Amino acid sequence: MAKHVIVISNDAMVYEDLLTLKALPTFASVWNQIAQVKHVRSVYPTITYPCHTTIITGVYPDKHGIVNNETPELLVQTSVWHLFRKDIMVPDLFDVAKNNGLTTASVFWPVTGNHPNIDFLINEYWPQNKEESLQDCFINSGSSPEVIKKVVEPNLWRLVNRTHPYCDDFIYNCACSMIRKFKPNLLMIHSANLDDYRHKTGVFTKKVTHGLHEIDSWMGQLIQATKDANIYDDTDFIMVSDHGQLNITRAVAINVMFARNGLIYIDENGEITDWTAFCKSTGLSAQVYLKNSNDTDALKRTHDFLNWMCEEGVYGISRVYAAKEAQEEEHLAGDFSFVLETDGYTAFHNDWRMPLVRSKVLTDYRYANASHGHHPDKGPQPTMFAFGPDFKPGATIERARLVDIAPTVAKALEINFIKSDGQILEQLFR
Repeated sequence: MAKHVIVISNDAMVYEDLLTLKALPTFASVWNQIAQVKHVRSVYPTITYPCHTTIITGVYPDKHGIVNNETPELLVQTSVWHLFRKDIMVPDLFDVAKNNGLTTASVFWPVTGNHPNIDFLINEYWPQNKEESLQDCFINSGSSPEVIKKVVEPNLWRLVNRTHPYCDDFIYNCACSMIRKFKPNLLMIHSANLDDYRHKTGVFTKKVTHGLHEIDSWMGQLIQATKDANIYDDTDFIMVSDHGQLNITRAVAINVMFARNGLIYIDENGEITDWTAFCKSTGLSAQVYLKNSNDTDALKRTHDFLNWMCEEGVYGISRVYAAKEAQEEEHLAGDFSFVLETDGYTAFHNDWRMPLVRSKVLTDYRYANASHGHHPDKGPQPTMFAFGPDFKPGATIERARLVDIAPTVAKALEINFIKSDGQILEQLFR
């Protein structure tokens, strides 16, 4: 019988959630089988797409190239997200599994659109224009006709676009359909109900607790699907998370300060006519780009100004990283010249027009009641646990890293994942 591994990412789940989760019916029934890592150190910035790309590649953002949820378009409020596999610069778990003769599947795992090595794919993708229907989304991002017919169409009625828990209900039911119909060797699932609830209501709230109950119910459905497919006894379940969140009180538009001090020029209509530096938000951190990164005068002027704002203590900045410092300390690199870290309660806004300080906005994850993107050592930490034939019940590791997940998943699949910044978490295995 073939080997099966199911990886479930519960976006923004943290170690403190386990106190509730392990008392719920599904998880209580398997908790004596659990091997776990209590705290997993994320990557910088702690936002979904860089984190999930690290989970499947085993390398840091300076190597895989995904440093923001969004693509690096500047001088805009919001740019297109990294929706497609082509944006990743290194091999991932799906590539390695497929090259070892295994079948692969993914439901809403970020940055997997049109992935050539995922056999059964439903990408996290939403309409990019008014003409694109929900079904078109999955066709345009790589779902095969077989997946559309056998998985998407029977479950599409569940999906309310980017709205939780309806989106998650669609995700888990599609995953169950894939298990029953295709029995893939590797299945990776990404669900974001906890992340959404934390953004809207705060880090620890009744709504978040309700979300944990939803996850318990969906996990029960996954387990039942493997039993229906007669693969339960040969399946490892690995539950991971990507980042935590922090409660915030405001957002600060650093570009407003750039405009006030001659680093951005705007016309009478508020449009940018020229610029030296532009700050692009990653939620509770930000990346500052220069129009000409080779201009030493512009680099020094911008650096001096950012350090002044940090020292003033009122602009939400606790530290200014030069690009070299960000790479050396956090393995974060891109075309930006500086990284700004939050003071712990301030998010960073992209706007270059007044006001400087903004109230929270529930419709944008970056500026809601809680957010992320902050340094990975701050706040509640992600967690990881697993059960199945390969994992040792009761095994516990206090701390590991997000880069350790890919080689550990590969070991469960009995394949080698060579090019990784992480290591196999051997203590979890029998």
